[in-house]
Amino acid sequence: MPDFELKPSPKTTHWGYFDAAQPAALRVPSGAKVKITSVSGTREVLPPAGFHVPPELHAIHDAQVGIPFGPHILTGPVHVESAMPGDVLEVRILDVGLHQDWGFNFNRPLAGTLPDDFPSHHLMHIALDAARMIGTMPWGLELPLAPFFGVMGVAPPPAWGRCTSIIPRAFGGNIDNKELVAGSTLYLPVFVEGAGFSCGDGHALQGDGEVNVTAIETALTGTFELIVRKDLSFTYPRAETPTHVMTCGMDPDLDKCAEKALRDMIALIVERTGLSREQAYGLCSITADLRITQTVNQHKGVHCMLRKELLQPKV
Repeated sequence: MPDFELKPSPKTTHWGYFDAAQPAALRVPSGAKVKITSVSGTREVLPPAGFHVPPELHAIHDAQVGIPFGPHILTGPVHVESAMPGDVLEVRILDVGLHQDWGFNFNRPLAGTLPDDFPSHHLMHIALDAARMIGTMPWGLELPLAPFFGVMGVAPPPAWGRCTSIIPRAFGGNIDNKELVAGSTLYLPVFVEGAGFSCGDGHALQGDGEVNVTAIETALTGTFELIVRKDLSFTYPRAETPTHVMTCGMDPDLDKCAEKALRDMIALIVERTGLSREQAYGLCSITADLRITQTVNQHKGVHCMLRKELLQPKV
């Protein structure tokens, strides 16, 4: 059972940005289990009659003044007591579930991985069955769901000011990594007192790449265990699944993304095993996998995955 719960409302969400100056929506001690619900989408993507639209989404729409800084409605921030700049926030993803019975996918002109190939806007609504964990495409195809939060991040360094939620950076944010389902753990460097954790951009299902800009966008409820790690000191997001360690690279250039993810994996291997950098580089070439995270968020993403069983100390 969670220790705390944070529901979306005009007072507990920030639309389209991360900002160190954003007031905390909730304060919790390190180690707390927090249930957080997110909602997604503008009025333009609301479904036809017959689907359930969470009333909090309508309330957030009604409260919005002007054009959002970015597309994502983020719930938070959560202030985690004792977190200080230089620490790492360990985000254990304990559970992720659907909060509504529909999702949407769209592409728009001049966006996505093929920005010049699709000159017209296209929107699809997808029925979601929480009991069967199935999404049904408009033409009848059924897809097994694997929900995760596309955006999980902490407050950026104060000097960066307000940062759009579109671009993933050192504080995390719009990582869009489909590996971060329930049972995985995300590690985020802390830049401000309290860390300031927020999440949103719920995805019922996404392929590596998220090529047309969107996945199955939907509302989700997740339970997170938020732990301040003062024994860790890295400055870029890392993650773990039950079977793999994972490092990340984000940059407008996909080659640089791969280089960043690989360098960080080499550093991780050296830290945990005592191997030389050359030996770690060789191990990566033989056993690690570089995978495209997403290609649509201005800064693209690559994640490097290595099986945990291979992190054996040097003898």
